Amino acid sequence: MLSYLPPDENFLGIAAEHSTDRAQIAILPLPLERTTSYGKGTKDGPRAILRASHYVEFYDDEFDRELCFDVGIATLESLPLKKLPPPEALSLIEARTREILASGKFCVALGGEHTVTAPLVRAHIERYPDVSVLQLDAHSDLRDEYDGTPLSHACVMARVAEFLPPDRITQVGIRALCKEEAAFIRKRGVHTFFASGIRRGRYGDEWIERVVETLGEKVYLTFDVDALDPSIMPATGTPEPEGLTYSECIALVRRVVESGRRIVGFDVVELAPIKRLHFADLVAARLVYKLLNIAFFHERPKSSRRSPKPRRSSRA
Repeated sequence: MLSYLPPDENFLGIAAEHSTDRAQIAILPLPLERTTSYGKGTKDGPRAILRASHYVEFYDDEFDRELCFDVGIATLESLPLKKLPPPEALSLIEARTREILASGKFCVALGGEHTVTAPLVRAHIERYPDVSVLQLDAHSDLRDEYDGTPLSHACVMARVAEFLPPDRITQVGIRALCKEEAAFIRKRGVHTFFASGIRRGRYGDEWIERVVETLGEKVYLTFDVDALDPSIMPATGTPEPEGLTYSECIALVRRVVESGRRIVGFDVVELAPIKRLHFADLVAARLVYKLLNIAFFHERPKSSRRSPKPRRSSRA
């Protein structure tokens, strides 16, 4: 049975009426941090996103709706990952994700380091066998191992490629990789759109269309926040210059849905909060809610048939 956080701890701080088993969306906090290679703190990412989300507006002007009330968003309790060996932690993540999907909910995972994505994708493949993976990231994460472990955050997409055909992986914003990863991309058919290629016009003015064309009908999105330029997102372990803008990322995901494709789940990972630098946490929280609004673009609002919605008592 799924257990949910109360309103003062959940995503957006919404009342229990809209954050229980009846909700169509489940937020899964995954405070896993074992292999971060430079800056630390991803274990605190989920809590920071949830806390900052209490200052994100319910209303989205683009869609003229309050999605959290139209479909409901329930936030699960964090999994007890801290003391588990990495393989057991990843198995627990996969099992919990299966449980969420079996309940008919849309799963949004909050990392934590990027390692959590492999079990998330594996669970989604069981439900959606033809799924493609769209990876927004500064790093290709295709190393076979890093720092002596194949379960490093730097290896997560190599692990995904062990159970998903590599030509069903599309990477966008990549600007840091080793020679072996570049060879993997060429030999295995990964669709990689480098940040340098986007900036220098290698993919043309319609690069977003070229990205979308590589994807299948169903898409799992993994969003490493270091895909964003450090001027937008400094709170991550390995920030890289020449990153994507927030607007570019949103335009890409929006086009995925507008093209008729369906986002079946996503994660936002690698936020490493910086003390007294709250704007980065708020950017990540707003990103999660915006991605949800886009993913549920085709859902018909039901708010007109609901009773008045409970509001937050204060935003000060």
